[in-house]
Amino acid sequence: MALSLDTVTLAVGRAREAEEFYTSVFSPAGRRGGDGDPVLLDLHGAGRIILREVGTEDPTAPGTPEFRGHVLSYIVAQPGEVESLLAAAVAGGAHVLKPARKGVFGGFSAVLRAPEGTVWKLAAPTKKNTGPSGEPPVPTEAGVLLGVADPTASKAFYTSLGLEVDRDYGDKYIDFALAPGGLRLGLMTRRALAKDAGVGAGGPGPGSAVPTLGASKPEEVDAVLEAARAGGGGVTAAGEVERGDVRSYTGRFTDPDGFPWEVAAAV
Repeated sequence: MALSLDTVTLAVGRAREAEEFYTSVFSPAGRRGGDGDPVLLDLHGAGRIILREVGTEDPTAPGTPEFRGHVLSYIVAQPGEVESLLAAAVAGGAHVLKPARKGVFGGFSAVLRAPEGTVWKLAAPTKKNTGPSGEPPVPTEAGVLLGVADPTASKAFYTSLGLEVDRDYGDKYIDFALAPGGLRLGLMTRRALAKDAGVGAGGPGPGSAVPTLGASKPEEVDAVLEAARAGGGGVTAAGEVERGDVRSYTGRFTDPDGFPWEVAAAV
């Protein structure tokens, strides 16, 4: 069973404002939806984000948990592109959690909180520019990092669903093979991920990002839901046909840490 992490849905207070922010920062390659429907933005072939409006509450208002348990990553080729993206984000109202700087063991990165509350890590694998920055900077990959109680146990859960481990550094960091056109899934302990993002580890648990696993047929959706249940997660919605821009057979589940997921196959 070949699964891919195609999309991550962000619950936002005001979809139009969130779309304006993400368009100004990432200059997405494509767009669908709007007029009351969720907005889908294509991250230049490195996965997609969906903006789903859930109300007018400000997710960064006082009393909102500081850390939602997940960080989205956007990897570009060189430091100048990180700086360019960060400048665009700040101009759009983002709050800088960690300024752009060289890493101790390599690379160059910055962390920001978007106006609607999502934490993003912008990174490049090198410390020096090798040429002019892309206009706009195009990601080499994007991903979702989850802060979990036990990365090794979470690895076992996700491999039982059908994902293939790529890099495994035990409780320090684990990620899964990147499918063409998809996002990368990474695992860290909640405390380590919060520290890496420059935020406190407090908060009640998983937040507003819902990743979607893409399956090739409805039978695989049902198989993933059953594997999630058997692996210690929970099924929150059985598979059923949903209509949208693309008709799909979709089910929903949570992992053992409570992170919400969708799994879908076009029909």
